[in-house]
Amino acid sequence: MAAGTITFVETIIGTVKKIKATWVTGSAGEAAAGTTTEVYSGRFLGLITVPSDTPSDNYTVTVKDSDGVDLLLAAATGNRDQTNTEFIAEASMAGVAMSALTFAVSGAGNSKKGVIYLLIR
Repeated sequence: MAAGTITFVETIIGTVKKIKATWVTGSAGEAAAGTTTEVYSGRFLGLITVPSDTPSDNYTVTVKDSDGVDLLLAAATGNRDQTNTEFIAEASMAGVAMSALTFAVSGAGNSKKGVIYLLIR
């Protein structure tokens, strides 16, 4: 059984930081997880989930700081759609203060794929 993975592309565009997290779950459905290289500070402007390989419906996404706090405030727990791109607005999320971010995807099924975009200002 292979563990799931997440790879990151971290970009700064003016005052906005954009994190693209491409995820693949393990062959036996193991969660995908990974931590950003950069340390971030700011408020979350939005989170977008884009499934690309029909993951199980209602999968979970978390983004935690170095203290293990889910900065999405459970806004993406057990509710991500298997086919539709979805957006979580700023009002439903927290911010981050000087921390790398650990992304995780669980409950998506075996060898499933998708992309998460997080915008921070």
